[in-house]
Amino acid sequence: MQIIRYRDTDGRERVGLLTGAGTVRAFPEAGQRLCDLWTLRATELRALVSAVAARGEPAEAGPPWLAPIDGESEVWAAGVTYKRSEEARREESATPDIYARVYKAERPELFFKANPRRVAGPEAAIAIRSDSDWDVPEPELTLVINSHAEIVGYTIGNDVSSRSIEGENPLYLPQAKVYAGSCALGPTIVPAWEIPDPYALRIELTIERNGQICWQGRSSTADLRRRLEDLVAYLFREDEFPAGVFLCSGTALVPERPFTLQAGDVVSITIAGLGTLRNRVVRGRLALKAASGDQSSRSSPKAR
Repeated sequence: MQIIRYRDTDGRERVGLLTGAGTVRAFPEAGQRLCDLWTLRATELRALVSAVAARGEPAEAGPPWLAPIDGESEVWAAGVTYKRSEEARREESATPDIYARVYKAERPELFFKANPRRVAGPEAAIAIRSDSDWDVPEPELTLVINSHAEIVGYTIGNDVSSRSIEGENPLYLPQAKVYAGSCALGPTIVPAWEIPDPYALRIELTIERNGQICWQGRSSTADLRRRLEDLVAYLFREDEFPAGVFLCSGTALVPERPFTLQAGDVVSITIAGLGTLRNRVVRGRLALKAASGDQSSRSSPKAR
């Protein structure tokens, strides 16, 4: 089973459950948001999902669905949680030693990534900065965490990053990581109890350019240096997330220098058991705004 966010035939945003049979069942309340689910404890959410699977009304909803985040939920990210990430940060940086220290330290690197309006859903556009000349996708297993600090689901995340800006100075990390179109999530949320072992998930990244594969790689969450529960514990140490929080757990797939994303590229991230998140690349805020307008027109009920 997978939790989705979709737009119904009347144009309203709804929460649904994609069953194993491929049908969608609507959650009971028309005005319910995904972030409302994250106020529930894990046991309560599991009971609700089971009830919807058994008795929910069938819904008309097909992919691509909306980004699986709404309300006041936030996206955070963990850095340098894989050896390859540590190597990539050292490669790009004028001060490489700090990343080696973070990789080995007890305290993880955690940073704010996005709010819902900055998040692209499946098949939507992601952006690379117009003032950057070295940009990469970062495919990541993303945790869905409720307000009680429990991991209740998993989705796919793309932590799009400017390596040129971050490499110039570590203090530029927010500019390299947080901007319009710098994050994608989806296509669905798989409940945590549906994933037997989150440390045994194959991750694949494919980048297409002009219809041809220009970069491809594979990794596994088995290579994670940190425990997911430890990342969550640090995130909640002196903070709270009443609407839940998404935590990108880091990447082991970073294209080598001098590869950089270009406008028109198509990025596909596949994680075993979670599906495939596919996005096309545009350069700059204005191009993203134009692409987002086109996407809204295509997905509106009237357009269909």
